[in-house]
Amino acid sequence: MITHKDHFHGSDLEKIEKLYHIKKENIISFSANVNPLGLSELLLESLKNHLEVITSYPDREYTMLRKAIGTYCHTDYENIIVGNGSTELISAVIRQKEFKTACLISPSYSEYEREITLGGGTCFYFQLVPENNFELHTEKLFSFLIEKEIKLLVLCNPNNPTSTALEGNALYAVLDFCHKNNIFVMIDETYVEFTEKYDSVTAVPYLSRFDNFIILRGISKFFASPGLRLGYGLTSNRTLIKNINDAKNPWTINSLAEYAGKVLFTDETYIRRTKELIFSERKRVCGILQTIPGLKVYEPAANFVLVEIKKENRDADILFDAAIRRSLIIRNCSSFHGLDNHFFRFCFMKPADNDLLLACMKEVMN
Repeated sequence: MITHKDHFHGSDLEKIEKLYHIKKENIISFSANVNPLGLSELLLESLKNHLEVITSYPDREYTMLRKAIGTYCHTDYENIIVGNGSTELISAVIRQKEFKTACLISPSYSEYEREITLGGGTCFYFQLVPENNFELHTEKLFSFLIEKEIKLLVLCNPNNPTSTALEGNALYAVLDFCHKNNIFVMIDETYVEFTEKYDSVTAVPYLSRFDNFIILRGISKFFASPGLRLGYGLTSNRTLIKNINDAKNPWTINSLAEYAGKVLFTDETYIRRTKELIFSERKRVCGILQTIPGLKVYEPAANFVLVEIKKENRDADILFDAAIRRSLIIRNCSSFHGLDNHFFRFCFMKPADNDLLLACMKEVMN
């Protein structure tokens, strides 16, 4: 086994190619959490026939794009702001609000901490624990928010890497508590479209009730288009939208991404096929995982699953090495705050690819 300190992200294929001498185009990435269907055929054909859009500036207000998103999300398009990926919007929100204290749910995506720290804020971690299946205990969270005098709560829902989701009454309770205590909430819904309980997990229905939160999404994962860098935010706080737009550079979304968004959000066939595949494979793969001795499977809500290795003399480094030698890449989760190298995460791909990875896991664990 090659020993190294890197815990590769799904976009680190060049590093893996160099270290393992495997051509990156031959690697099946179970680490990037991207829709295995790939690019929408409707979008591909549409872009081929509309490349002339690059000869003109996009609409500075992105009105038609925001209306397409509004229809897709079932909300007023005036509640929508668009950006160069959700990362730009994370930065924009933090710069506008200048939060001095922020609560991050741990383990979770690391980009939040970076942006908060760059903005001069201090981050406090509210730890999810495996003993509770990484589920969020709302009453303990509320006490933590008051104790640390938190001004920003960041929720990734469903959460990455645990694939757990806050939903229904619990989600409403969090938004209500934060509203009453002057805490702003930033909800990353990158993976919400992969959930079977979408209506219960998404915070969109509460936009009309609370103006102290923003939902952030993008097209990188569900629509398999990370290179287009199109993200969007949903909030009923029109003042926040205006202030962010006033401070932003114009045209941060290029003409191709603007056009692509208007196509993707209306591609009902692609949306349906994606959900059918993920729902089916999530159930099938997790069922097989639970039969492999030495693995603890945490029930997933998103298009990926967190697994803990319980067997002595086995860990995520060993499994990663065995998988990559078969041109399969998983995510060692030891780089996530609160996890170690007995945890790994992988996303659901097409059935034949999933079977390759399952066979590798069985071999390693046996």
